[in-house]
Amino acid sequence: MWKSGTLLLLSLLWVSAELQQETEPRRLPPPGKLDFGYVPAGVYETLAHYEPGPIGILFHLVHAFLHAVQPNAFPHDLIVKLAKDKFGAIQTEYQKAIYYEIGFLICAAVGLLFTILMPVVGLFFCMCRCCDNCGGEMHQRQRKNADCRRGLLGTLLFSTSLVITIGVLCAYAANQNLSSQVKNIRRLVNSNMRDLHTFANDTPMQIDYLISQYATAKNKVIYDLDNIGPLLGGRIHVRLDKEVHPALNQVLNMAGAMRETKEALENVSVSLVVLQEGAGKLHFNLSQVRNSINRTLDDPGCHDEESDATTAQLCRSIRQSLSQLQISANFTRLPDVNPQLEKMKNVMKTDLSSVVHRGFSSLNDTPHMVIEQTRSVVNSVQNLVDSIGKNISSFSKAFPVQTCLSNFTIFISHAHAKIEDYYPEIDKIDFYRWIGCIALCCMVVLVLAFNYLGLLCGTLGYDKHASPTTRGCISNTGGTLLMAGVGFSFIFSWMLMGLLTAIFLAGGNMEKLLCEPFHTKELFKVVDTPYLINPEWKNFIPGYMYNDSELELTSESLYSTCKQNKGIYSALRLDKVFNISSFLNTTVFTKDVVRQLESFRINLRGIILLEAEGKQNLRDFSEAGLSEINYADYLDEVNKGVTVVDVLSFAKELESQTDLMPRGPLQTALKGHVATLQRIHRQQIAPMEQAMKYVRARSALNQSMRFLERTASDLPNKVTDVLEAIEAAQHLISQNATLLINQETKRYSATIIGYFNQYIEWVKTSLALEVAPCKPFSNILDTAQIMTCSFLVDSMNTFWMGLGCSTLFLLPSIILAVKLAKYYRRMDTEDVYDDVETIPMKNMEIGNNGYHSESPQGIPNPMMTSVPTYDTVNRFPRASAPPRHIDW
Repeated sequence: MWKSGTLLLLSLLWVSAELQQETEPRRLPPPGKLDFGYVPAGVYETLAHYEPGPIGILFHLVHAFLHAVQPNAFPHDLIVKLAKDKFGAIQTEYQKAIYYEIGFLICAAVGLLFTILMPVVGLFFCMCRCCDNCGGEMHQRQRKNADCRRGLLGTLLFSTSLVITIGVLCAYAANQNLSSQVKNIRRLVNSNMRDLHTFANDTPMQIDYLISQYATAKNKVIYDLDNIGPLLGGRIHVRLDKEVHPALNQVLNMAGAMRETKEALENVSVSLVVLQEGAGKLHFNLSQVRNSINRTLDDPGCHDEESDATTAQLCRSIRQSLSQLQISANFTRLPDVNPQLEKMKNVMKTDLSSVVHRGFSSLNDTPHMVIEQTRSVVNSVQNLVDSIGKNISSFSKAFPVQTCLSNFTIFISHAHAKIEDYYPEIDKIDFYRWIGCIALCCMVVLVLAFNYLGLLCGTLGYDKHASPTTRGCISNTGGTLLMAGVGFSFIFSWMLMGLLTAIFLAGGNMEKLLCEPFHTKELFKVVDTPYLINPEWKNFIPGYMYNDSELELTSESLYSTCKQNKGIYSALRLDKVFNISSFLNTTVFTKDVVRQLESFRINLRGIILLEAEGKQNLRDFSEAGLSEINYADYLDEVNKGVTVVDVLSFAKELESQTDLMPRGPLQTALKGHVATLQRIHRQQIAPMEQAMKYVRARSALNQSMRFLERTASDLPNKVTDVLEAIEAAQHLISQNATLLINQETKRYSATIIGYFNQYIEWVKTSLALEVAPCKPFSNILDTAQIMTCSFLVDSMNTFWMGLGCSTLFLLPSIILAVKLAKYYRRMDTEDVYDDVETIPMKNMEIGNNGYHSESPQGIPNPMMTSVPTYDTVNRFPRASAPPRHIDW
């Protein structure tokens, strides 16, 4: 019946097997992580764990005692051999069995010996007492330490009775614990059955959740396909941009250099005009002043014989210094840069920056080109993804899930109903068991009652002044009760020991051969022994369920997997049984998608980085004639001063020399020239040195010439390098981009396929760990173990341990009770002494106190040789009442 139920469960889970795929390993970058959420899981209420509470201390004591009795390891090989031979090998393996059971056999032998000898000893004890032996004679010798002996015997008997009481209480507690735990059986069974219903009800919902989560992977795939431009085209663009961007930047930098070159040539042209104009006027005025001074120096007053020597010398000095009176920076001799400027204006008619930006735009249009060139493939993949989802849904609906669930639920309900039918019988059996155990406890309790009552009466009725023959009724009753307890001990102890020995053998072996191996999993190893149950099956479970005994599925692995609350798919190894990968394995699941993605054809030859116009513009720039400019002449003139000599200083020197001449026309004329030079310096030279117009012109001319000199340096080679870089980048895009595109296409395809692989791996993990968790099945086994071992075996073992200890202690109780009863019961005869120093009644008459000098039977008392004794038998014959004394 359970096999059919299991097969129904397997059919239920078959639908989930379709999602198990064997993925082909790909050494590609991992795709983005998908979030499939958590599989909805039911809550199993069974807590297959038992805490015995305070009585657990007794359980541990029993386990320790059994380990001391039976310390041998679990006989795995012996049990396997016996099971294979169907116990036929017991004849040859009995020595091993005896060796393993030696502890139990010794204890059983002791119990059996107790059971046999106890009634025999009791019979002889009774016969002995009837012959006034074994303490049966109603005569007690008087001893000095009688009180001490009586107290010691009473204390020992009371202690022994306490030990017996503790044992009875332990047995009673175990009996009550078993009865109370039997009532929990219904709760545990009901909880397990509810968990099975939860398992059956939640499994289809979990499978539907797995199937529905295909939409998560599907939506992510469609999203990436819709954004193939930014994702695939963007990555291609980034890879190309690393190579292309530097080349275009060089062209863009060259365009900036063109603009700056044109501006520099314009600045040179303007500055040169300004400086040539100022230098020309100054040159003209200085030439006139110099000529005028020369004509003035031709005056006869400078070289006539009538002139003095000083004037002539001064005239010669002035004439010699006139050569310094001229301009220093002669910009008029510098050629203009109009030819180069005209060429640059022609070059600048082509906006190279715009051409470069068109190249950037063409490169940045890569994502759009990818979208346009992959549109048909993307549509095909989207349709294929939709069809896969429909196939999954239609395939899952083809299985009669609800029918299987209904059958499985009916099976559980029928099994539960049958278990319910056994509850009245279980309660009745437990009641009879409880009554029987109470009856056994009452046997010992009866003995304890006689012991305690005897001790109580003997202690309360004790009179230290009473002789053994004059003891009171209460004391005598105490002794009689003790002897009654002894009698019942002989009657019940052997029966108790026989029953307890049988219970000990059963419970002890169940603990050592069933419960303990279950915890250590040695029991599973026995069950999982190859070819044990069926000689033709290596592994029984897969051989029985799947007819494949080679499948590695053992009871231990099944129990351990379910104990961890993993899915039944992994516990029962359904992936090896229901292999439908021919329909939904990885190759079928993604082969068409991969084929479509591999059909991508992306052509980037339409990307033009630099048009022919831009290339020609670069060549024209290199041929603009910048290298023809004589930069050294320009820089030399710019670095010169305005005049060769400081005109103002020259005028002062001329004035000082004029002052040395005699007054006359010559002096007057020279002073006029001094005034003219001062005016020239004030009106022309000083503005050329300080006015912003001329300062800026000289600075602009200096900076522009230096810039043009740097730009013109190796300009053709620079332009050639830029053109070669552009050509290399263009060749990369047009001819060598195929490898790059294929790499990025594979990465993109791997990302798309990775979403499917993530879904498949998630489904496999969920099936193994979360879908249909089989904890209820391990809970059933744990519950059976709890009811058998924790409820029954532990309680039964505690019962025999407690009552067995009490039964064993009945032996010292018998001995102590017999000896103590002698001190409580009223004796028929007693010893009589005349030692007045030791007898408190020494002043009484012999007729009253009973002391005489004859030794009983002619034997002197070695302890009291000075005390004369009399024949008490003749002096005080047996009577029903003692003689009265003055202090009675």
